[in-house]
Amino acid sequence: MNPDSTGSLQEEPPPAAEGERRRRWWQSHASRVGGGKSSRFRFLRQGRKLDEEFYDSVLEALLGGDVGLEMAEELVARLRIAARDLRIHDPQEAVRMLEQLMVQRLGERNRGIGGAALPGVIVVVGVNGNGKTTTVGKLAHLLSAQGLSVIVAAADTFRAAAREQLGVWVERSGATMVAHKDGADPGAVVFDALAAAQARHVDIVIVDTAGRLHTKGQLMAELSKIGKVIESKLGRPADEILLVLEAVTGMNAIVQAREFQKALPLTGIVLTKLDGTSKGGMVFAIEEELGIPVKLVGLGEGIEDMQFFDPAGYCQALFQDVQQEDA
Repeated sequence: MNPDSTGSLQEEPPPAAEGERRRRWWQSHASRVGGGKSSRFRFLRQGRKLDEEFYDSVLEALLGGDVGLEMAEELVARLRIAARDLRIHDPQEAVRMLEQLMVQRLGERNRGIGGAALPGVIVVVGVNGNGKTTTVGKLAHLLSAQGLSVIVAAADTFRAAAREQLGVWVERSGATMVAHKDGADPGAVVFDALAAAQARHVDIVIVDTAGRLHTKGQLMAELSKIGKVIESKLGRPADEILLVLEAVTGMNAIVQAREFQKALPLTGIVLTKLDGTSKGGMVFAIEEELGIPVKLVGLGEGIEDMQFFDPAGYCQALFQDVQQEDA
């Protein structure tokens, strides 16, 4: 998401300077992917044969990383074909090919964020405890660092101290927050934030939402109401509805996502705490099961520890120990 000469937002590749900044971020955070554990592909040893035992080991490593059975089998099948067609006989070369195949597979999805009209609206949803509010603050910082003006709507008016917690993050990010008193109508908060954004020609409005009401039905109804307020005010739906999930919850994250998916037109996933689990392959499983792209990832607690998801940087991190051994 980048402003062009007219100030509108685009989903095209970032400028060279921003692309380089993202690459440096992934390089500096690579050791955190998978919880800082050694790569599951360190089973390679010089001289090992490219045989059935090798392919079984690849499958086991993929499954151990929570890639998911269907995706793991697909990747191994693709690897077999590539090894045959390219006459690959060295296991380490085969693993390098596997990395390329994983990058290609992830590259099939559109990970752009935002639309052409201003203000762009990003609604962030998720259950309490998944880092939703901190994600909003980190995202505000990430977008502000790109030169975009950001307003954050504090629409979680039900959780005690939610406004204060969000306010700390927003202040650190350099964005502006629109908030009402505790217990206020979340839709009114969103309406006022959109009005302020239109009046000030702000680029982005990020909406923080409640993560838990008395029942699941109440929560989904409240989120749906926020969507209607956005459509009424702007004449169009939100550009993004991003669901925050924790990587440490493993496959349970998919169950959680399906509940939101039933009620909301989710456009992307924010996968937090990818540094807190050894099962770094969760990105593949989530995307395969839900059909929704991972658009942002969190690899730490700091305000700069969130970044747009990059397939190449992610896969390089998964295979970093193998790359070091090759060197």
